[in-house]
Amino acid sequence: MAIHSTLAVVLAGGAGSRLKPLTNNRAKPAVPFAGHYRLVDFVLSNLVNSQIFRMMVLTQYQSYSLVRHLARGWTFSSQLSQFCEIIPATEGQSKGWYLGSADALWQNLQYIRRDRPKYVAVFGADHIYRMDIRQMIQDHERSGADVSVAAIPQPRSESHQFGCMAVDGAGRIVKFVEKPSDPPAMPDRPDMSLVSMGNYIFNLEVLEKMLAADAADSGSAHDIGKSLLPHWVNDLHLHAYDFSRNIIPGSTPNELGYWRDVGTIDSYWKSSMDLVQVSPEFNLYNHEWPIITAHENYPPSKFVFADRESSRIGVATDSLVCDGVIVSGGHIDRSILSPKVRINSYSTVSECIVFEGVDVGRRCRLRKTIVDKNVQIPPDTVIGYDLEHDRSRGFTVTDSGVVVVPAGAMFK
Repeated sequence: MAIHSTLAVVLAGGAGSRLKPLTNNRAKPAVPFAGHYRLVDFVLSNLVNSQIFRMMVLTQYQSYSLVRHLARGWTFSSQLSQFCEIIPATEGQSKGWYLGSADALWQNLQYIRRDRPKYVAVFGADHIYRMDIRQMIQDHERSGADVSVAAIPQPRSESHQFGCMAVDGAGRIVKFVEKPSDPPAMPDRPDMSLVSMGNYIFNLEVLEKMLAADAADSGSAHDIGKSLLPHWVNDLHLHAYDFSRNIIPGSTPNELGYWRDVGTIDSYWKSSMDLVQVSPEFNLYNHEWPIITAHENYPPSKFVFADRESSRIGVATDSLVCDGVIVSGGHIDRSILSPKVRINSYSTVSECIVFEGVDVGRRCRLRKTIVDKNVQIPPDTVIGYDLEHDRSRGFTVTDSGVVVVPAGAMFK
C-alpha cells in the first residue's frame, strides 16, 4: 500500500511571531491548545490515525518545550520500522538556520532519501483539523500528479494570509500565488478563494529535482509556497486535493472540511471558543479518530464548595476542565482550564483560556483572557474589562479585545 512507502516530514520550526507573547519562549507548534494538547499533536494524530508511522519532525525556533513534548509523548516501535525522529536545525557543513520551508527540506534531503520513500508527505504543524491522509495519497495516485496540495475554500477577505490557487476542471493547479494582496476569486464563488492548507504530497524524485533547482537559485525565497509551487506550476503536474471530500470515521456532517489556522491571537482564541460550544464543529470526543498527546499523572479535577448561602460554589458551565484542576468556590463559564489550574473563591472566569499551573486568587474577574503557564494572579485582580488599563500593565490586547497575560507576568 502507498502508506507503507510514504515518509512524513512535519515542518515544526515556525516562530509564530503573530502569536506573541505565547511564542516568546516556545515554538508555535508547541503552543498549548484545548487544555491537554499542543498544536503539533493534531498533525501527528492525523498521521498515526492514517496508519503512517514513519515521520520526521524538523524543529528550529525555541525548540526545547517542543522537543520535550515529542520525546515524552511520541515514541514508536523501532522493531516495526516505526519512528518519530526529531531533527533540529544544525550548523556546520555550510548549513544553519533554515531560510524557508524548501531550504529545510533541502538541508534534510539526505535523511529523507535514507528511508527510500516513494512519496514524501510534507505537512505543517500548526493547524487544527482532522484528515485521513490515506485519502489524499489515493487521490494523488489517481490523478497521476507530481505534487498534490491540500486545498480548501476560505473567505476572500481573509485569503491574503495563505497561498492561493486556480484550478482547471480536473483539479490541476494552473496558477499559484503566495499571500496575494488581491486573492483570486473562485469562478463559482466570487466571495471565496481556494487556498493551500500547507499540506503536500511529493513524488520523491520530483521533490529532489525541485529542491536542487531552488537551492541553486540565489534569488529564491527558498519557500514551498513562495518559490517551489509558483516556479513549477507550468512544468509539473500540480494537483489540488479537495479537503472538503475527506471523510473521517465518527465525524458528524458539520465537521466536514473543518480547518483552522491559529496564526494570530484572535484566531487562536476563536478556535478555542469553538470547542466549548454545546455541539462543537470540531469534536474532541470522537473516539474513532482520537487526538493523541503526552500525558502526565494528575489527579482528577475537583469542584468545591457547596456553600449556597455565601455563593461560594465551584461551578463550570460550557467549559473544558482538565485533570488536576481545582475550582474552589469560583465560577467558570465558556472557558478552557489546562492541568493544575486553581480558581479560588468568588472569582469569575469567562471566555478565557488558562494554561497549566495558573493560580487565580480570590474575587478575581477575568474575561476574554489568555493566561500563560504558572502565572499567579493576585486576589481582587480584574482583567479584560478595562482594556486601556490592561495595556498599561504591559499585557497584549488584540483588536477584538482578547487580553494575553504572558508567562512571568508581575502584578502591582
